[in-house]
Amino acid sequence: YHARYLEFFERGRSDFLRLAGVHHTELADGKHGERIIWVVRRMEIDFRGSARMDDVLTIETRTEDISGARIFMAQQLKRGGEVLVEARVEAAIIGENGRPRRFPKEWIATFMPKTNR
Repeated sequence: YHARYLEFFERGRSDFLRLAGVHHTELADGKHGERIIWVVRRMEIDFRGSARMDDVLTIETRTEDISGARIFMAQQLKRGGEVLVEARVEAAIIGENGRPRRFPKEWIATFMPKTNR
């Protein structure tokens, strides 16, 4: 069942990007220039509790840092106010050649909380 939490966190990151105006399919299709793909490089997960069938769960996602081609994100899976699972994710963007690509400056402004700049 632990793999389900990975899926929940993936959906949370996808929604985070979508709400910021960045869509995976548009990037992969090259609609904004170069074809770009997001990849997870590393993930660290702390299990504090477990969700149950029919629980209403919330995923909170925030950016901690952006460096070169990498983005560091923190995520929490919650039931009500209770944190069940926490994750730290290091992701990167790569071009269609498979090599890392620096984050566009306009994305940094979009993804980084104002308190972190």
